[in-house]
Parts: sequence; structure tokens; C-alpha cells
Amino acid sequence: MASDMRFSGGSRTGAVILAAVLTVMAGCGPNREAGSRPAQIERDLRAETDDDRTADYTGRILENADPPTLTGKVMCGYQGWFAAPGDGSDLGWHHYGRRSLLTPETVTFDLWPEMSEFGAEEKFATDFRHADGSTAYLFSPVVPATVLRHFDWMRQYGIDGVFLQRFGVSLRRPRLRHHRNLVTANVRAAARQTGRAWALMYDLSGLRSGEIHQIVMPDWRELVDSLRITADPTYLHHRGRPVVGVWGVGFSDGRAYTLKECQELIRFLSDDPEYGGNCVLVGVPTWWRSLTRDAVDDPLLHQVIQQACIVSPWTVGRYDTPEAADRHIAAMTPADMAWCRAHGLGYLPVVFPGFSWHNLKATQGEAAPLNAIPRQGGDFLWTQAVAQHRAGADMLYVAMFDEIDEGTAIFKCSNDPPVDITPFLTFEGLPPDHYLWLTGCIGELIRGQRRPHATTPRRLGAD
Repeated sequence: MASDMRFSGGSRTGAVILAAVLTVMAGCGPNREAGSRPAQIERDLRAETDDDRTADYTGRILENADPPTLTGKVMCGYQGWFAAPGDGSDLGWHHYGRRSLLTPETVTFDLWPEMSEFGAEEKFATDFRHADGSTAYLFSPVVPATVLRHFDWMRQYGIDGVFLQRFGVSLRRPRLRHHRNLVTANVRAAARQTGRAWALMYDLSGLRSGEIHQIVMPDWRELVDSLRITADPTYLHHRGRPVVGVWGVGFSDGRAYTLKECQELIRFLSDDPEYGGNCVLVGVPTWWRSLTRDAVDDPLLHQVIQQACIVSPWTVGRYDTPEAADRHIAAMTPADMAWCRAHGLGYLPVVFPGFSWHNLKATQGEAAPLNAIPRQGGDFLWTQAVAQHRAGADMLYVAMFDEIDEGTAIFKCSNDPPVDITPFLTFEGLPPDHYLWLTGCIGELIRGQRRPHATTPRRLGAD
């Protein structure tokens, strides 16, 4: 989801049986050890990514790919919107810095990626320095090895896959569109090589009136005709149809496109004789059902939603403590799910590990606190997952895998960011992979492989 379109304010047990204790101590997800990816994946990467990465991908498929249903899955949002000088995109430090420049005054992200595992071809040097004087590096998803590394982390920690964001505003400019196509090709290749599921999610944020017809629909036609993405063996399906996300439907923040345009897009993706047949997931406001607060006060929103397949309310920033999250979910999710069941729709709740956009807002001349919604060592994320599970959720969307701009990333982040410049968050001494591991635990919870204890799991050997 597009930066500064998503955060809208909000308010600031029993005995454990031995088996459960052993499960918590043992860790979560398959292949839990950290480390470099297998040599076979390295060889496949070199053999299969030298060709044109915007062409239809026909590489090796691992047996553990499981794309037929969203039920029982924990999926992450994957922005994939970064770029770096020298990666071939000619976009500069795109999404790392304002106007694609990277200086203490222009940096737009609050978490620094952990780069220690990355190969030399994946690392792009900045002018920033760590405390020991060493160069601080960043990554680019234009590099196939980097996306493969991200997906191999998902495999290691038992995360099912991603919704790859496709930003409508990025489709206006050929250079940005080419960047999105390269990242999409990298995601397809990595999903196949690591056995992860993936699906495309259009983010409509920032589009003008008429651009859904002028930009988004033609883009989908091209993806189907040229890349045949929904025929990809690892592409996510639900209820027998390919899943396509449409995020940004019915928000009350003054968007230029209309509900009617959203309705026409959903009908196109669902019913068009040549480009339809999809299970459309709609990303909607938190208070979509009551048509209040972050939702437009327009009954047409309910009609639009009923034409979709899955409803996913956006909850990032709507609560800021574990206790507030528990109350919010208890009050909202059961009623949301009942409405969806009555209308034959699936329900995909959103959970998030924390929130911070101090640096992003500073570049816009606004003040925002660093660590606005603290992670509390994972308690905040785990509380949401348990509450959603107890409310009946059988699938989850974790926001996000790589969103460092707004501080919601679960991928590996550094406890040693650059110093003496712009402030950055850390994981407060927790291992860089802590939130990957915890998200794997959440997957076990959703699949019924872990008991929904209120206490956040702890890793073997953790203090």
C-alpha cells in the first residue's frame, strides 16, 4: 500500500501442557535455522535469471508449492518498490530517499535492512557509516538474487507467500512500469524456486479519475496476454480461481477515483470473458461495514464489496497496544465475518508488527514520533494473531514483509544501523530474523499446529 495513504489515527492464562512447552521451545516453521540458501538454489539462480526477466518464466518448481487455496495461509505484503544507483533501473535511491536522493535530510525509512548475508552483487553502498566506520549498504529488488533471498527466508521460516503490490501510480511512467515488471519477474522466479505462493495486488492509491480504465485495466490485459501470470503454477488461487487484489476501495480520505470505477474494475476482473474469472480480494477500510470513520458513507460500498470474493479490512494504525488490539478485534472481526458469511465472501484480516514513519514524515515537513506503535518484542503482533484466530480467522495478511518506510517490515533488520545521522529503529537487541520466526509461529497457529496462548512464543536459547 502506498506510503502516507495507510495510517489513519486510532486510539492510543491457563496451564501449559508439556507438548505445548516443547513446541514453543523448539521454534516455528520448517527449516528454522538461519543461514545462506542451498547451493542448488544458487545454481538455479545463475542458470535461470540471465535471460529476459520480463518473459514468461519456465523454471524449476519445488514440490512444496501449495497455491490452490488461501485458507490456512499467512501471506505477507511485498512492496518490492526499492531501487538503487547501479541496479540498472536508472531510478536512483527510489523509495529510500525523497526525490530518489539518499542524504540525512532526504532518507524516508525508519528501519535499516540487515545486509550481512547479502552477496557482493546484491549490496549497494551508501554514504552512511555504521558505528565501526564501515560502509552501510542497501538492496534492490531489481537484483534477482535479492528477491530469491527474501523468498528463501520465507521458506526457512514457514511463511506461505506474498501479495506483490502493483502500484497504479507507478504504471504511468515507462521507467517505473519497467521496474515493476522486473520485480514481478523476480518474484515469479523466486516463488517457483522456493515453493512459495504469490498473487498480484493492485494498489489504487493516488490514481486520478478515469485512470482505473486508462491504466489498470490495460495493464491487467498485458499481464495476462504477455506474461500469463495467473497460469503460473505457484500463483495463488482460492475457490478454484486466481486471486487478484484491489486495494483502496471505499476509503474516506478524498480519493479522486470513485466507487463506481472500483465496481467496474471488480466486474472486469471477475466477469470479463477473456480477462476475468478471478477471485477478487478487496482491501477496504476498517469501518467498511458501518460506513463510518475511515470508510465513505455510501451504501454503494457494500454493493461493490458483494461483487468481490474476499474482504480484507486495513487495520494498520487503528490501535497501538496489545490491549487495544485485543479489544478492537473482539469488537470487529466476529461481526465482519458474519456479514461476509451471509454474503458468501471470504475474510482476510490484517495484522502488523508495529509502526513508525518518523523519517518519511520529516521529509514532508511534518513531525511524527519515532516508534509510534512499539513492537514490544513481538507481543503486539502475536496478540493480534491470537485474537484473530480466536475470532475465527482461518487466513491472515501480515503487513508487511519489506515495508521499512513505515516501520512494519518483518524481514531481517539491523540492530546496528548507521549512526550520527537520521535516527533509525532497531529490533532492540532481538535477532534480525525475530519477526520472520514469529510470523512462522503465526502460520502454525492459523493452521491449528500451535495452541493460541496469550503469551508470545519464545525461542530456544532466548533470554
